[in-house]
Amino acid sequence: MKNRLISVAFAAALASVGAVSADAADLVISMPNWPSGQATANILKVAIAKEYKLDAEVRELGTLTAFNGLESGDVDINPEVWRPNLDSLIEKYVNEKHVVEVAARGIDAWQGLCATPDAVAAGIKDISDLSDPAKTAVLDTDGDGRGELWIGAPTWLSTGIERVRANSYGYAKNLTLIEAEEDVGMAAVDAAVATGRPMVFACYAPHHVFELHNIVRLTEPPYDASKWKIAPASDPTWISDSSAPVAWPATSFHIAYATAFAKKHADVASFLEKVDFTPEEITHMTYALQVDRQPPLEFAKQWVDSHASRVDGWAKP
Repeated sequence: MKNRLISVAFAAALASVGAVSADAADLVISMPNWPSGQATANILKVAIAKEYKLDAEVRELGTLTAFNGLESGDVDINPEVWRPNLDSLIEKYVNEKHVVEVAARGIDAWQGLCATPDAVAAGIKDISDLSDPAKTAVLDTDGDGRGELWIGAPTWLSTGIERVRANSYGYAKNLTLIEAEEDVGMAAVDAAVATGRPMVFACYAPHHVFELHNIVRLTEPPYDASKWKIAPASDPTWISDSSAPVAWPATSFHIAYATAFAKKHADVASFLEKVDFTPEEITHMTYALQVDRQPPLEFAKQWVDSHASRVDGWAKP
């Protein structure tokens, strides 16, 4: 009886495996944990299904895991690869290993630090003001005498670079650097504006926060390539080994896809190279997901329906 039970269980397991295999998606799109990446990942899923009848699984993954997946074949498309944040990964996977392609077309963006109107009124307008404890005292929210500064989500490479910048400029000495998910950071911005509390935080555009509030970007010395020394993030000591006492360089983000996937689906790879989201559309996407709380997949279905001719154009040879 015991053997029979084992046989029945084994057969059930095999049937289960077969069912999973039969239901497996045709491709996998990695999805970042920020709203524009969530929107574009799902738009690509819906658009590819519309044009090529391929079923895509959207899977939330960290950037490093996504790049590893592009190499191993577990991931086929990464919808949002930021440069220069991920240039060390691009150098490794694109230029050295030749297992990933980055679409030539990118979306212009920028990164830096921003202040709420009350922080500006308190005299924090330039990044050098963050090194003045008398000024940053107004950023103290927990009564310990040190102001707080949200620098991004724990899994973002940009968060590490903001920590490098804080060390390089010197304001890490008198500010507590907070790492938290973007939902938490943006909720803090909303609350700060609503209550008139000064707040400074890491910011990037395109982003809906500039539609909601009168946010001001802190001025700082312009980017200087000779001073921007960011070590590869694969090095455990990369933050302490890096230095960046200047503004971020010109920024953009791009779709990336596995080289093996492009060989198998050259038509889809050509499609990905033609996707041309604008910064204004990206802002609208983040607003829809973060403010209007639209589910990413439902938003994507509506977006593709309302941009059908444009999506069809991306698919033309």
